[in-house]
Amino acid sequence: MTDYIRKILTARVYDVAIESPLDAMPRLTQRLGRRVLLKREDLQPVFSFKLRGAYNKMSGLSADQIARGVVCASAGNHAQGVALAAAKLGARAVIVMPRTTPSIKVDACRARGAEVVLHGDAFDEALAQAKILEAEQGLTFLHPFDDPDVIAGQGTIGKEILEQHTGPIEAIFVPVGGGGLAAGIATFVKYLRPGTKVIGVEPEDAACMAAALAAGTRVSLPSVGLFADGVAVRQAGEETFRLCREHLDEVITVDTDAMCASVKDIFDDTRAVSEPSGALSLAGAKLYAEREGGDGTLIAISSGANLNFDRLRHIAERAEIGEQREVLIGVTIPERPGAYRAFIQALGPRAVTEFNYRHAPGAEAQIFVGINVSGGKREKQALIGSLREAGYRVLDMSDNEMAKVHVRYMVGGRAVGVAHERLFRFQFPERPGALMKFLEALGPDFDITLFHYRNHGADYGRVLAGIAVPPGERARFDAVIEALGYPATDETENPAYRLFLDGEGAGAA
Repeated sequence: MTDYIRKILTARVYDVAIESPLDAMPRLTQRLGRRVLLKREDLQPVFSFKLRGAYNKMSGLSADQIARGVVCASAGNHAQGVALAAAKLGARAVIVMPRTTPSIKVDACRARGAEVVLHGDAFDEALAQAKILEAEQGLTFLHPFDDPDVIAGQGTIGKEILEQHTGPIEAIFVPVGGGGLAAGIATFVKYLRPGTKVIGVEPEDAACMAAALAAGTRVSLPSVGLFADGVAVRQAGEETFRLCREHLDEVITVDTDAMCASVKDIFDDTRAVSEPSGALSLAGAKLYAEREGGDGTLIAISSGANLNFDRLRHIAERAEIGEQREVLIGVTIPERPGAYRAFIQALGPRAVTEFNYRHAPGAEAQIFVGINVSGGKREKQALIGSLREAGYRVLDMSDNEMAKVHVRYMVGGRAVGVAHERLFRFQFPERPGALMKFLEALGPDFDITLFHYRNHGADYGRVLAGIAVPPGERARFDAVIEALGYPATDETENPAYRLFLDGEGAGAA
């Protein structure tokens, strides 16, 4: 442990990095009833903490290694840190990025003089190509997190926090991808202030460190969600896992809506726009404050602000749900004159944020409704309870990902006569040919019965697809989807599908 403390204290990061400020969050502090501070790594020259570890690693390379150059695989922040460090040290930098990487990140690396190689559709393919180039060209490979010098560079953030805030700190919250940032901060903080908690935060759909700590060994997740692309890592590093297992107090997981709400919190208090992974630790801090109570100071790391502008649409859409200020429900009402009026009266003095309806034959109608609430979960539960007492069948869809991303835009009546329909939610890579690859994989044997696509400014698109799969063909169909390689979730039994889209009308709220 003392070796790491020495490495952190002597790390060479300030040739390129600033000592980022520790900013107050007055609005959130008032709301939570305890002091919340934000470590502003989004203000670094590459808008992310990653340049610390990259430069500290590169500054320790030999003259021969600098002359031959370096290579890394990254789709974002690590790549920009390496590009800046290489430019500062006069080294050649080859950065392998997936073809799906947004152009803003590619252009940022090229603008700093790096050679960008676009290869593959995902990080694993880019990594494999980087290792090939390392061997072929004699380049030095720079790991994004699982390297002692990289860990030490990131650990300087922990040193700065303790210097900037000399009073008691209840907990420091750190975003976790591969674990380099968490390992560095936790090692330093626990050495000097063992009573201060250091808590990792991961997305629920990319929680590789939480899974590793639970298993007692590193595990490789079969897939990871890509919304918080800065921490979308399938397996924690070997050294980072060792350090996190020893020094982290716990790992908290949060969902997409909580991250979106925290992006809004950061904007409200600082007027800065964070990327989802940059707001991840604040989402964990809020969850901790709700869970634990108390009045101790909480510090969150704002780790990055490399955000495509197009993503703001999706983030803003989900922030109200993440703050528990909007409830999404599916309600069954009588298909007769005056039914809407009676339903609105039952809502009381609440604002309706969304209302979707399409006439369908029969005595009942299904409506998709968004309602503004100010009292969080308690008010939501009271509202749903009062509607049910009034005789309405209600389906709470506030936590239903498929309903929030797709169904709310598709309420328009059911397609009658569709046989053997199965419903899947896919993540398509955002590149030409992705749809054709999907269609060619299905071939002529499986009919598409429903298709809804949404892009929210990321390097992947969200697709909801209905596919007719006869019972005898299910095993073959499953094999086709597995071979396709696109992340897929079977939503055939999702109650929102049954309520609004199922041709057989099998579900009811």
